[in-house]
Amino acid sequence: MQRTLLQLFYLLSAILFVLGLRGLSHPRTARRGMFLAELGMLLAIVGTLFHHEILSYRWIVAGLVLGTVIGAPLAIWIPMTAVPQRTALSHSFGALAAALVGISEYYRHGANLGAGRVAVIGVEVMLGSLTFTGSLMAAGKLQGIIRGYPITYRGQNFSNLALLAGMAGLIVALAFMPGAGSAFYLIVGLALVFGILLILPIGAADMPVVIALLNSYAGLTDAAMGFMLDNKIQIITGSLDGSSGFILSILMCRAMNRSMTNVLFGAFGKVQELPAGEEAKKPIRQTTVDEAAEVLARKKEWPCATASTPSRAGCPDT
Repeated sequence: MQRTLLQLFYLLSAILFVLGLRGLSHPRTARRGMFLAELGMLLAIVGTLFHHEILSYRWIVAGLVLGTVIGAPLAIWIPMTAVPQRTALSHSFGALAAALVGISEYYRHGANLGAGRVAVIGVEVMLGSLTFTGSLMAAGKLQGIIRGYPITYRGQNFSNLALLAGMAGLIVALAFMPGAGSAFYLIVGLALVFGILLILPIGAADMPVVIALLNSYAGLTDAAMGFMLDNKIQIITGSLDGSSGFILSILMCRAMNRSMTNVLFGAFGKVQELPAGEEAKKPIRQTTVDEAAEVLARKKEWPCATASTPSRAGCPDT
């Protein structure tokens, strides 16, 4: 009975996630899409409580209470202007949780997991660790804790690619030698450093694209954890999150006249010096008649569009 309820909740949750993501494709249905996704997450959490391997709910309840105490103020009191850095923090916490689950699984079972699962854990821990530090860096730059200008150095891309290749080589080695704990924990350390180096050369003005890309990494981490734990809802939600985040980052690059290749390899926020006497050419953002009509149709919904609202606080630029 518990297994049937678990699968039913997971199925409904997956459907709601898909419908929620579909609703986010248009401004008129975005709020409804968010409500559907929230309901899907609630069903996923409730369904997980029916898992037959749960022996005690003490730590689960403690985690739910602690998460609510931290998450509610973040959602209620943080101003709308700080939502990007709050989103980056959410990605950071989620990626850290996924990485800790992978580290725990390897610490408990080690070589007994087998070559395939150890390799999956290596990928999951690598993605989770770099997303954790990378998201913290993005939030810090947006909040002004870290200086927002790009920090670059000679040979930066080569060193980052070498670091990435080294982590991939360690994951392959770990698949052949699952008991090599030193290689596993070295992957964790290198991934934490890689997340910092990945965000350093990116300016604060370009952080929205970076956050969308980190969202994709977090989704891939969740999908890898789903394969590791044989959890179907995590595989589904992680795949949705990873693919939608990657597509969103591509669309944002096009809207901001950025190159996706530069996003992946870093340093795309670096300001280029123009020759003396040459003025910078402002990029042109083209639009269509339908998009302009959509903006004008939504203008009457703005608080500042009514005569009874003298203040322009919270009004978009016109």
